[in-house]
Amino acid sequence: MASTTDRTDTQAVSAKAPVARVASYAFGGHDGRALAEFYAAALGWEVTQEFPDENGVPVAFIVTDGTTIYTFYTARDFRAPNWPEDELPFHLDLMFDDVAAGEKRLLDLGATRPDHQPGGEHWTVLLDPSGQPFCISPATNWQW
Repeated sequence: MASTTDRTDTQAVSAKAPVARVASYAFGGHDGRALAEFYAAALGWEVTQEFPDENGVPVAFIVTDGTTIYTFYTARDFRAPNWPEDELPFHLDLMFDDVAAGEKRLLDLGATRPDHQPGGEHWTVLLDPSGQPFCISPATNWQW
């Protein structure tokens, strides 16, 4: 059992340790600009900045609302996951007050709806223009 002194020493070291903050969430795809434009429209945000590669071709694009930043970039060897067979390391969950209207808007923007829908009444899986799955659900699912 750790003594009070041990806990205090650990707390003192932890208090001095640098703590990171998330600067941006980055997503690659076959066309970074198209992906950035899709998510900017979906979120009602803007593509605010672009970054070129070594040849001056824009390959990374910032989408932000002024508080949260997403970076969408062109990944040379990108391959969309073969979902649901491939596991996803992460994905986005988007919430809507009106999920049906939100889904229609996203489909109009270029998303597609795969046949496999494991969320039942809780969430719907869509594929963004690069083929990466993301989920939409009612905002009430996210009230803690």
